[in-house]
Amino acid sequence: MSPTPQTRGIDAAWSFARYEQIRHRLPRAQFPRISRKADNLAALMEDFDVFLLDAFGVLNVGESAIPGAPERIRQLREKGKTLFVLTNAATLSSRKGPEKYRKFGFQFSLNEIISSRDLLISALADYPAGMIWGVAAPPVSNIEELAPGTALLSKESRVFDEADGFIFLSSQDWSFDLQDRMAQALKTRARPLLVGNPDLVAPRENGLSREPGHFAHEIADKTGISPLFYGKPFANAFEEARKRLYAQGITCPPERIAMVGDTLHTDILGGAAAGIKTILVTAHGLYKGQDITPYLDTSKIIPDYIIPEI
Repeated sequence: MSPTPQTRGIDAAWSFARYEQIRHRLPRAQFPRISRKADNLAALMEDFDVFLLDAFGVLNVGESAIPGAPERIRQLREKGKTLFVLTNAATLSSRKGPEKYRKFGFQFSLNEIISSRDLLISALADYPAGMIWGVAAPPVSNIEELAPGTALLSKESRVFDEADGFIFLSSQDWSFDLQDRMAQALKTRARPLLVGNPDLVAPRENGLSREPGHFAHEIADKTGISPLFYGKPFANAFEEARKRLYAQGITCPPERIAMVGDTLHTDILGGAAAGIKTILVTAHGLYKGQDITPYLDTSKIIPDYIIPEI
């Protein structure tokens, strides 16, 4: 494996099959019997007051905004809708989020961006002070803001042996060698493994990349440990959205809140498990160019609505 995540051999069918293999580690939920179809979010605006928006595959693909998405977000704001970006992207500091989305043509405040990275940071406060954390992330990740005692994992690193726990923040610069070292370290001495991005894959301009969730589940399979995941589809992401709604004085019944995303096992499963409505976007993300029907039939993860794009 090269030092960066590869897209070779990773497609929607492979990703779906792998999600199904690790389904026992994901939340359980109830789903509607069938999905309704619509052209875009404009057709559903009167049905919802709050939209929780996935980023990759909904707002952007890699480093490019999806055509028409910034205009749709402006339209939703004009209609008085409450918006949050619910993202599993954890590589960069959340403080850089508003600037990142501005480059795509979106105007999101820091409070409107709920990142799995921030959820993980909150969880770290519950661990004893003085712990040494080995972190899978590139140097640009500003790991010093996670917690005291963090150190990057690298080929020459002694942190694999010395760490009291591990944090999987990003798969950028990760390799098969590093993956083997982490698995061996956890076999030798079981320690906490916290995962700041539960996604198995993410859509990029040139295909799908392997994400931290992929590597964490592989380690769980090999070692028997139980990683702790922060972000969709897990409850902590949706609980944070509810907290922020409450802080803004917004009371909204769950049937008026919609999770909008491109992935069945994260966005749709997570939204359904949280008791809110779900909208699957198919044209730009994981299922781009795919007939979604076989995936629905096999997984039984049924969104309330299916739209090609927002």
